[in-house]
Amino acid sequence: MALRHEPTASYHSAQDALRVLETVARHTTGVDNTELARETGLGTERLTTLLRMLRREAYVEQLTDGAYVTGAAFTRLGSAEGHDRALRDKLQHTLDRLRDSVGAAVYLSRYVDGEVRVTQYADSPATPKVNEWVDFRFSAHATAVGKSLLTQLDHEGRRDHLARHRPARLTSRTITSDRLLLSRLAAQPPTVPVLDLQEYAVGTVCAAVPLTAGSTAGCLALSLPLEHAHRLRRAADALNRNAAPLLLSLAI
Repeated sequence: MALRHEPTASYHSAQDALRVLETVARHTTGVDNTELARETGLGTERLTTLLRMLRREAYVEQLTDGAYVTGAAFTRLGSAEGHDRALRDKLQHTLDRLRDSVGAAVYLSRYVDGEVRVTQYADSPATPKVNEWVDFRFSAHATAVGKSLLTQLDHEGRRDHLARHRPARLTSRTITSDRLLLSRLAAQPPTVPVLDLQEYAVGTVCAAVPLTAGSTAGCLALSLPLEHAHRLRRAADALNRNAAPLLLSLAI
């Protein structure tokens, strides 16, 4: 199985941010904006935006003289000892903040060993998570999470998944035709969020955006009750814009 990796805006932002972070890390005593711009080749406006994000995520700190050095989060993730725990904590912190900013439950998922796995999520009493009434591993054809992950596979990878997990009708909106589903997945632009409009569960709408890190397909998703469906596209766009910090964390 191969990934159909088509870089999104968030992917490019994460790559640029990683370049800035690596440059800062090389200058152990600090580096100013001018030198960062020269070494990274980034314009002033772009660099300012990335530095703002890196400071918010505690990957860099600004000294009193204006120079930048690596921050506490970078130190924790850069350590071999405890890296996995530090990464999980960092991702959870970002998911919690994203949940509050978009006003929806949010989910981090990966496609591992041929199966859909929701690895972390952030919900609250005001933003409840989806009731998993059918195991997400067996319902990729109907969920925004599953469809987003499947779009990142090549054609044979999708066919293999559907052969192992036959599309079942979960609601009146569920697509159960392999041919139609494969056609929809192939036509899905990587820059546009994948939607689930009551295909998995009546009364729930969802959206997901790709979050491919390395050789593993991943996605970032959100869910809303049907009465908040009018907010779905706006929330999905916000999800797309805020995927870069998660991609960066996975890349460090």
